[in-house]
Parts: sequence; C-alpha cells; structure tokens
Amino acid sequence: MNILILGSGGREHALAWAIKQNPKTDRLIVAPGNAGIALLAECADIDILNGQTVVTFCEENAIDFVVIGPEAPLAAGVADATRAAGILTFGPSAAAAKLEASKSFTKEICDACAAPTAAWARFTEAAPARDYVRNEGAPIVVKADGLAAGKGVIVAMTVDEALAAIDDMFGGEFGQAGAEVVIEEFMQGEEASFFILTDGTNALPIGTAQDHKRVGDGDTGPNTGGMGAYSPAPVLTDAIAAQAMVEIVLPTIREMARRGTPYQGVLYAGLMIDKGRARLVEYNARFGDPECQVLMMRLGAQALDLLLACAEGRLDQAQVHWAEDHALTVVMATKGYPGSYPKGSTIRGLDALPETSSQMVFHAGTTAKDGTITATGGRVLNVTARGATLAEAQQKAYAMVDAIDWPEGFCRRDIGWRAL
Repeated sequence: MNILILGSGGREHALAWAIKQNPKTDRLIVAPGNAGIALLAECADIDILNGQTVVTFCEENAIDFVVIGPEAPLAAGVADATRAAGILTFGPSAAAAKLEASKSFTKEICDACAAPTAAWARFTEAAPARDYVRNEGAPIVVKADGLAAGKGVIVAMTVDEALAAIDDMFGGEFGQAGAEVVIEEFMQGEEASFFILTDGTNALPIGTAQDHKRVGDGDTGPNTGGMGAYSPAPVLTDAIAAQAMVEIVLPTIREMARRGTPYQGVLYAGLMIDKGRARLVEYNARFGDPECQVLMMRLGAQALDLLLACAEGRLDQAQVHWAEDHALTVVMATKGYPGSYPKGSTIRGLDALPETSSQMVFHAGTTAKDGTITATGGRVLNVTARGATLAEAQQKAYAMVDAIDWPEGFCRRDIGWRAL
C-alpha cells in the first residue's frame, strides 16, 4: 500500500518507523516530516491543515491510507475531507476531535455519560472566573478551553497563581484557545496514559504509558509538552484499566455515537489514579508525544495492522500482541525550553548510534542542512530504548543520550523514576 502520514514530530517519526517495518507498506510519505523521518520515508512539503490540498496530494500519489498524527489537522477537518474523497483514513472527524479541541465539550460528554472526572466550571470572562477561584481556594487547575500545544493547563498551588493564570489566558497568552477557560477541582493521585483504538463501535486497548510533563528532575519546574515517557505504566494495573474501560471509555464512545459523531481513531485517556480507581483528566484525539514513541517501540510492525483494522471498522477481529518488555524515551530539548530558546544549533554523534528494534533516536524538531543535523524546535530528539526491565531500558536510553554531542541541548536525568 501507499501510505501518507501527516505530521513532523517525534510521534510521526515513531509511527513511520513502525509502519515501515510492515510488509504491507510499499511507499511511505510523511508530510512535512523532518530530518530523521527523511532517512526512512519520502517527505512532502504540503499544507497539512488544508483538507483539499491533502486530498489532491493523495490522488496525485495514489495514496491508499492516510494516518493523521497531530491534533491540528484533526480539528481542521482533514479527516472529513479525505474520507469524503473515499480515502481510507485513521483519525477522528472534526466533530469527534472536539474531545481534545474543547475541554468544556469533554466535560459535557463526561456529565452526559456519568464518566468520573473532576468537578468543573466554564467561564468566558475573567471576573467571574476570579470569583470562583477565590471561593474554591487552591490547589486548583486552570485550563485554556482550546488547543494550546500542550501548554494551556496551569496546576495552581495558590490562589494568586490561579488568578495570574486566568489573567494570562483572558489576556491572550494562548490566543483563541484561551477565549474560554475551564476551572477544575485539583485531583489527588498519580497520572497515567491509557491508549484505546476505536472504530466508533468496538474498542481495543493498545497500551499504557506514563510521561513526565515538568521540565526538571523530580517533576519540578513548569509544564512542557513532555520530557520523557515509559511503557507500560505499572500504576495502571489490569484492574484499573478494566474499570476505566467500563466507566469512562466505553460510555464516552457510546455517547459520541448517540450524538451522531462516532469517534474513529486513537482515544488517548489521561487518567488520575487514586486509591485503586481512575478518573478522567482529559482526552486527546491522537497519540501522545512522547508516549507514542514508547508504544511504537513495543508494537513494531503490527501497529499498521491495528490502525487499518480501526479505519476499516473491524477492530472486533483485531488483537494486540505484546512482547513482555519495557520501553523508555528521553526527550532532548534546546536549552531555554519551555521558555524562549535559540534555533539552529548543530547536533553531532547521531550517525554512530544504533538504529534497531530496541534502540532508536526519533527526531522531533530537526532539519538537515549541508550534511549536518540542526535543531529547529524546543523538543528536538526522543532517545528511545527497549529492555527486559524498565531499568535496562533506562540504562540503554541514557547511554545513547551521553553519546550525543549537543552542548545546546539538555534532558531530564530521571525519566522512569516513579516506576523505578
């Protein structure tokens, strides 16, 4: 088959790496891709937010299957455009992708299907939001309602912090994403990620992971898009996963179908686990980044078969075959991230690193220039390894990190600490 993946990050590199291994893959194109992706697939420079542009490219290149990586094309309705053109597509419609694109929409769905989640309120103006926070006290969580590239959530430990977050959001820090603000109860517990494929009717859990959102060791400093992850997540036991399926995931899928907006794609449930039970923190309408990297490292070539079964509506016939192993990824970021950071520094030493089924460096923000790899983003590399134990995967990943020559980069040195 000819396959097109949309996206340019570490998530899309990991998807391309897994899909490329499957013998069903004849031609693999990633748009726009990055320097690492270019080593295993063709890259195409097209506007992935324009559905008609994507459809035209698919028709010109005889694309059989489109896999949409990031949330922005989903929210822009690209999956609707490709499906309308008769192209097999993995990813939800714009209406279904509102589960990620609008925090308040997700809360309404949870209320409608009685899925356990944090108490919440929605605001369109700063003054009543500030009054609500003063009344509720802290800690409390302030969220931009729309898509904010993983940065629109402030866990405020004091009332003053929450008030500042409200002012920032209504002041335009997150653009249109902050035009509405959702304020939530602070949930105690440990957060983990649960990944489920659904074709709109059937649901298939495909793995668990835990990421490290804060920039500094020991989970200190500001939130980021994710500084590392590992899979499986020991805190998300089989019993808790079963409870989450029965009380959260399946009721959500049924409610979306009941509303005439069936959800097809990956449903990424962020869960807060406390006292042996899970409550929903949020849904994402795509694979997590960097969680996708550890999931794909463990799934390998079967990932394509699972995505196809999802897109073709036959998940009831699909099975996941897990190796009894662990995967861990360390994000290398440009110094200054998640604040402002310089671009254009040179990364050396990547050529000497292994590229195997158990060790890979997935590129996120890179470009190739005059034979050298240049950093173009905040989160730049995902140094990923598998091992029989989590400790072994961690040791292998950090050995690779230490072999990379990039003085302008940094990483956390404690990825996996909760489980270890």
